[in-house]
Amino acid sequence: MLVRVKVERVTLDTATSRFVVILKDEKLNRWLPIVVGSTEAQAIALQLENIAPPRPLTHDLIKNLLDSIHVKVSRVVVNDLRENTYFALVGLQSNGDVKNIDARPSDGIALALRMKAPIYVEEEVMRKAAISDQQPAEEKDIDKLEQLTVDLQKAVQDERYEDAARIRDEIKELKGAARDKSG
Repeated sequence: MLVRVKVERVTLDTATSRFVVILKDEKLNRWLPIVVGSTEAQAIALQLENIAPPRPLTHDLIKNLLDSIHVKVSRVVVNDLRENTYFALVGLQSNGDVKNIDARPSDGIALALRMKAPIYVEEEVMRKAAISDQQPAEEKDIDKLEQLTVDLQKAVQDERYEDAARIRDEIKELKGAARDKSG
């Protein structure tokens, strides 16, 4: 099953210094973060802000080429997630013929925005990787505990011992709250 999404925003993850595109499923209030390169992040952000660059970017060129040969982008589908890598298909339509072309999600999203095409995510991909407001409290605690553990390891590795101590205390507090709930 396909889930229609919209591009919520492009943001910089300050912890990793990588750009992330946030896709939002408005029906179930889920967000799918996808890491993208800086060039693709710029192309997506410019389109979201309706800013036309002085010269066409790569995705503008592709749009212009497709328009000139009367090919329509019918949809973009983020269709798989394997080993932390997302995969996508761009649906092209010409003279009643439909072809799906393999693409990086970032390129597909940038093109879909320019061509005013809908963006979808396979439900299985959403189940694997989406963040939801609807998560049970226990799952949120487990997710937070996992993230804090990763943050703690990074803080120790980077020799940020004050941060490590603060994170350690947060972990203890979270584990204590979990014991109080279950006991």
